[in-house]
Amino acid sequence: MNAKTFLAMLRRDAHVARRNFVTLLLQTLFQPMLLVFVFGKVMTSSGLIRPEYKGMLLPGIIALAMLLSGVWSVAMPLVSEFQFTREIEDRLLSPIEIEWVAVEKVVAGMLQAIAAGLVVLPTAWLVMGSGVGLSFSRPLDFVLLALLVSCLAAAIGLVLGTSVGQTQIGLMFSLVIAPMIFFGCAYYPWSALQVFPTLQKAVLINPIVYASEGFRSALVPRFPHLPRLAIYGGLVFFDLLFVSFGMRQFRRKAVG
Repeated sequence: MNAKTFLAMLRRDAHVARRNFVTLLLQTLFQPMLLVFVFGKVMTSSGLIRPEYKGMLLPGIIALAMLLSGVWSVAMPLVSEFQFTREIEDRLLSPIEIEWVAVEKVVAGMLQAIAAGLVVLPTAWLVMGSGVGLSFSRPLDFVLLALLVSCLAAAIGLVLGTSVGQTQIGLMFSLVIAPMIFFGCAYYPWSALQVFPTLQKAVLINPIVYASEGFRSALVPRFPHLPRLAIYGGLVFFDLLFVSFGMRQFRRKAVG
């Protein structure tokens, strides 16, 4: 691998992200902050939801923001570069193997997902006010989870960007990503589904469950969550699955 070429491509994507910083920030913050304000501020302040719900909700919001940012920042540029601008051809002609072009896209998506999480965490915390009760007693767990979740988000973006056309990308977000979010335990713990045993088992095929439960275990361990072994096992499994499939789809798209 030509390290200078890889870093040059990464710097270019970073430059584009900085140039579109305001747009990216709004895309990252808009939906999570609406959820934070309505469920974490309005509903709890009015007494319709117990104040403790704020602490349970925030980790799910962080996972949601990271996943949406990572998926969007990888999938949409790939759809455009492969089907319209053809900018991907310049990268494929660079002195670097095809797979490393895909790796660079994943790394760039991971950085944007991590940035989204770092922005949403303090912002949402401030909006919710007192009573969130976050615990930072396990910082290494938080860092490791952030890396695994950001990789998951970028890898899903790689799969979508190389498998779906521009006319279908909106439909894919509506029919696939939206249900994954609602059944991804972002707004409730996995244990809350115990009254629906079949559904509780079925949602374990949803990778967002492990992201939400993972941040819940690291930031608010007083709430019920999946065992740490299940969380890390699930995240590693889905990271490997989506990265390997995304790489294969990228190569097929690039040489096809």
